[in-house]
Amino acid sequence: MNPYQKSSLFSGKRILITAGPTREALDPVRYISNHSTGKMGYALAEAFLQSGALVTLISGPVNLVLAHEHLNLIKVESANEMFRQCSHYFDECEIALFTAAVADYRPEITHLSKIKKTDDTFSLKMVRNRDIAVEFGKIKKPGQFSIGFALESDNELENARLKLIEKNFDLIILNSTNDAGATFGFDTNKITIIDKLGREQHFDLKLKSVLAFDILDSIAAQLKLV
Repeated sequence: MNPYQKSSLFSGKRILITAGPTREALDPVRYISNHSTGKMGYALAEAFLQSGALVTLISGPVNLVLAHEHLNLIKVESANEMFRQCSHYFDECEIALFTAAVADYRPEITHLSKIKKTDDTFSLKMVRNRDIAVEFGKIKKPGQFSIGFALESDNELENARLKLIEKNFDLIILNSTNDAGATFGFDTNKITIIDKLGREQHFDLKLKSVLAFDILDSIAAQLKLV
């Protein structure tokens, strides 16, 4: 039995979670994306739902199913769509978790017709998407608590700490492309949680469904719910 099934620790709290990848359209049949499966974000959504929370899950395209009477599932494709939906719900949430792997760039032009193969080379100009976590970090109100994720390959702790500050997070969850069995596509993950005081919690490789409750524990401790 998980520790929150019979607990009211997060009962009634409004949670906003972003999950999965985004797809940036090039033409009607092609897009640019990444390997995110959304498994960590969905595991967190399920953990909060089991704890009694009211969850809004804004999800990019994934092959996952989650249903619950207290779940508001919103499906999006692009980074701009995800930003617009977050704009509708961020103000009312008490806890926000930015787990989605949002595309940093999108094609400058989305072609209305399929691009035909012509030359031997093809150049694509990209423009930068808004950083969703940065934008909402700017308008975060007292009492709102936000958590970010940092997937890193080099200078991992340093980069995660910088993101914690730059994006006005209360906690950041670091994982590494260098860890076997972790990150995209796996049912397992290995994380380090860092708070604003620089304190670190290290968690060995575990199922994401189990790590979700470790993350809830950390949030509860920060909010002094336990």
